[in-house]
Amino acid sequence: MRKACTGLMMVLGAWAQQAPAVAQQLVQFPNASGVSITARLMMPPGPGPFPAVIALHGCGGSTNGRGELVRRERDWAERWVASGHAVLLPDSFASRGLRSQCTVVERTVRQSIERVEDAMAARAFLQARPDIRADELTLVGWSNGAGTVLYALAARHRPADGRPDFRRAIAFYPGCRTVAARAIAPRLPLTLLIGEADDWTPPGPCRDYAVMAQAAGASVDFISYPGAVHGFDAPDMPIRERRGLAFTADGSGRAMVGTDPAARADAIRRVDTLLAGR
Repeated sequence: MRKACTGLMMVLGAWAQQAPAVAQQLVQFPNASGVSITARLMMPPGPGPFPAVIALHGCGGSTNGRGELVRRERDWAERWVASGHAVLLPDSFASRGLRSQCTVVERTVRQSIERVEDAMAARAFLQARPDIRADELTLVGWSNGAGTVLYALAARHRPADGRPDFRRAIAFYPGCRTVAARAIAPRLPLTLLIGEADDWTPPGPCRDYAVMAQAAGASVDFISYPGAVHGFDAPDMPIRERRGLAFTADGSGRAMVGTDPAARADAIRRVDTLLAGR
């Protein structure tokens, strides 16, 4: 079994190194408050129409210091484009002149308000395009962006414009404490993936959230990975401690982050299956 897993890791690593870069187009669209949101759009070859993924970044934003997509988002986006999906990556922070918010306590761009507006605006932007399948949008988020996904799935955010809702949602290691306490059950099928050793956004509240949502009749698939920490799905990120974070499980501002190869491989398999509609 270990040899098989090792072989799979080598294949995934080789794919990441050899896959050609996918062209990125900068686009802009207004949200409901009139803020112009900048996003990167990645398209498969051909005329479409294509199913699409809206991908919401974490507290660090979607780009690095060189203005490039961070490796986690780029890795996932290129996989999705290779499978025939368009990918839109709105940047809620850079669009407002902000950098990373991971160490900021008093945030002006909140998961439950501004970022939800951005997600809904991204949906409207894609559904207005003839090369996108309006009925096949998946909402994905990581960490802070995953928390946005949970808020965006509240019943009160159901679209009222006559266009189709999101088809499904995927949340990687969100902070679930507030949505669980508020009993905000998702209106759409949700897959939630988190590491059991995550000490930044701990799994306990997310497990409680899933139980609450399932009891309310919602479709929530909760997957946790023993030993995995925050950012387990990032490609080739050595395990390390981050410090000075605004919000962590124990309030210390310290949390471990890094790749868990087995958890990453399983998450890739699960997400591929979901997007293929299986």
